[in-house]
Amino acid sequence: MPPPAPPRRRPAPAAAGGAGSWDSARVLLALAVLYGALSLLAYRVIHMRHVAPLGADAPPGEFAEGRVLRHLHRLAVDIPGRQEGSPGLEAAAQYIKGELEGLAARAGPEYRIEVEETLVSGSFSMMFLRHRVTLGYRNHKNIVMRISSNVSEDDDPSLLVNGHFDSPLGSPGAADCGSCVASMLELSRLIIDSGWVPPRPVIFLFNGAEELFLLGSHGFIKTHTWNSSIGAFINIEASGSGGTDLVCQSGPGSWPSRVYAQTAKYPMANSVAQDMFGIIPGDTDYRIFAEDITNIPGLDIIFVLGGYFYHTSYDTLENLFPGSIQARGENLFHLVKAFTNSMSLKENETSNKAAKDGIEDSRAVFFDYLTWFMVFYSRDVSLILHSLPIAIFFLVPLFLKFPNITLMSWSITLLDLIRGMLLHAFGVILAIFIPAGAAALRLLFTKNAMNWFAHPYLAFFMFVPASLVGLLLPRSIWGLSEQTHFWGSFGLYSVITMAYMLAGLSGGFLTFFISMSMLLGQFISSIIKRQWNQQSPKSLVAYVVPMIPCLLYCIYYGGFLIQFLIEKMGMMGSLPKPYGYFVPDIIVGAVVGLVVGWCFGPLAPVATRWLSKTSILQGLLQITVVALAISSQLFPYSTGAPKRVVLQHTYVTDANDVVDSNYGFSVVDANSLEFLFNNAPEAAKWLKDNSELSFEEKYRSDRSSWVALYPVPFLFSGSLKFQAQTDEIRKHYHNFPQLHVQKTWSNNGQRRVHLNLSLGSLSEIWTAVLNVTGPLSNWSFADNMLPAPQTVSGGPPSYICRLSGKSDVDWSFWLEANSSESLRIDVAVLDQYLVDSTKKLKSLFPSWADLTAFTTFFSTYYL
Repeated sequence: MPPPAPPRRRPAPAAAGGAGSWDSARVLLALAVLYGALSLLAYRVIHMRHVAPLGADAPPGEFAEGRVLRHLHRLAVDIPGRQEGSPGLEAAAQYIKGELEGLAARAGPEYRIEVEETLVSGSFSMMFLRHRVTLGYRNHKNIVMRISSNVSEDDDPSLLVNGHFDSPLGSPGAADCGSCVASMLELSRLIIDSGWVPPRPVIFLFNGAEELFLLGSHGFIKTHTWNSSIGAFINIEASGSGGTDLVCQSGPGSWPSRVYAQTAKYPMANSVAQDMFGIIPGDTDYRIFAEDITNIPGLDIIFVLGGYFYHTSYDTLENLFPGSIQARGENLFHLVKAFTNSMSLKENETSNKAAKDGIEDSRAVFFDYLTWFMVFYSRDVSLILHSLPIAIFFLVPLFLKFPNITLMSWSITLLDLIRGMLLHAFGVILAIFIPAGAAALRLLFTKNAMNWFAHPYLAFFMFVPASLVGLLLPRSIWGLSEQTHFWGSFGLYSVITMAYMLAGLSGGFLTFFISMSMLLGQFISSIIKRQWNQQSPKSLVAYVVPMIPCLLYCIYYGGFLIQFLIEKMGMMGSLPKPYGYFVPDIIVGAVVGLVVGWCFGPLAPVATRWLSKTSILQGLLQITVVALAISSQLFPYSTGAPKRVVLQHTYVTDANDVVDSNYGFSVVDANSLEFLFNNAPEAAKWLKDNSELSFEEKYRSDRSSWVALYPVPFLFSGSLKFQAQTDEIRKHYHNFPQLHVQKTWSNNGQRRVHLNLSLGSLSEIWTAVLNVTGPLSNWSFADNMLPAPQTVSGGPPSYICRLSGKSDVDWSFWLEANSSESLRIDVAVLDQYLVDSTKKLKSLFPSWADLTAFTTFFSTYYL
């Protein structure tokens, strides 16, 4: 009998830090380096660091940012302010007109140059910030220039280039929109000095009343003799200090975006921007030209980064992004050439045929690849392309089971892949909810929201590791093969692509790009795996390298979205406590998670094998906890990322007497006025005569006290007001706004009251607002058409009209009532003059708080 065989020895377990852990560490480090390098490249592109600005001494045949800055210095530095009601607005108009007349004087005989100064007046109703407002305006100044050949006719179809030279309250308006009109001055010079004679006329509209709700463009398109010849337009705007000059809106039809895709030197556009544009509070002149008044095809091109300074006193020359204006100018010159040579412009002479022909193609898909080139395809092509991934997903079970294909095997395999899809979807959901939850949890233990606002890098350290944990966690808990996980994630991106298409939206290009790049990476990886061990990190390299172009675009697109979102959170409005305090942090955390879902999600099926180890997940969570702790010690604001504060000094008047005076404060982000005054102790003490400032209910004010800014106060919550002196204003103004009844007409229960609004001796008026409540049945504004009533602070239905323009002449109008019940009219006149005490109060706030301060004269009448 043979002796028993000795027992087989089991291999010793790998020590901690053995080969598996070392491979995981190498993979994590390599991916961190890769994503870091791609992020650095995307950052430089987003901030236009790759565009070298030309100086003022550049050749005359080139667009030069240096020459634009010379114009801008005159408009935003030498001229103290370009607000409606201020002397600077007229000074800016005369400077622009003088520069254009100088160009016309030295243009060659082959050009026909016409320069006009026009005054526009009118009245209309519109929706703004989701509220109805009626506008009445008079004598707003536009400067218009038409450049054409000496053989052109007045009715030749033309291209309109529009920008506004007025600036918002309290802002120098260097970017918004001094940069626009300065670029237009340089562009008009370039057309003449380059010797290029446009084959069709180019009209430059320098409009002087955009900030007052698009009045300058409305007046031009309704009254100017050249308006019927416009076949296309380019509107340039700024909601930030530079960066990508994004095409935010395009249409009607796809022709304008197609011209842009074929022409722009530094293309910056994606079709998803138009889907999202309505989310951001605000609007542009694009709306007047392409939607509300006419349907002219055009482009809305906007500086969108540097939003920290938008509508603040920090919108200065020094805060512009170098290279941004250069890229904008070169793009504009190419676009002007392309539009004026386009046959579609020529066909557009009378009926906007291009818009009508292209309306079915209005959802064309387009996007730029890091401003290097543009991808554009029609809606019909997208129906085919964007259906491919989902078709491939349903064919994959046949490929995996080949040659043993049966209906049962196909069904079982498809169900397995759907399980992988659901698991990956769950990972993406966790990637969104974990950082959002971490953001909310942090706010339970700290006193400040939005700590990442002045430190955007914090958002990445706080939320990216937590998002990665969410992506990696499901597979580490539930066993799933790499093959099932890969095809399941591919299926998820395919389904999202199809959902976008069926919804008629244009964002499916991103998930389409991801899914097709995953196929390419899987194909190359499968070839390489035949030579290398499937468990080796080298197989991951074979998958990742072909995906680098897709990953770079995802980081570029996602990084831009996060930076834009962070900047805009400073002006998106404040929501009531207690939940409003959490909203911005939760939104930013969730969006970072979403971006991680498309930036790292395509790698997760292959990389999870190395990265789902407990030690790595714990390390990522530790980074999150440390970043959350550090963020709680940092202040949310700085002079580079100021907090917006609104200060209204209100005088309540009765005839020519001041009966009350108060300071009103409001903010437009999540950190309340209590936060503001706790961190501005000097201002707080001054308001309460060196006693502790109270936030009792008696100091609260509702939106009705802010009607001079209507409808902007719908972004406010938790406003406060404090008593102020009543007599100081008498040193500057002797007569206050008053409403007088001229005559009353009655017939069969109807009565019409003719009124006269005198604005007194006020000299820096921005706007006057009428808030009418009661049995109003008609009025003389907006072509005698009464809009739908609005409700302010839970009060009775209101009809609100904003009046702007020349203030030394009274406003005359009539109101009609259909009963004997009294009409109530609240009159709020916003004037930019500040008494010395208000200036003193404003100066007591720290530099990180940017105050927009003004004076309102409020009175009430019963008729």
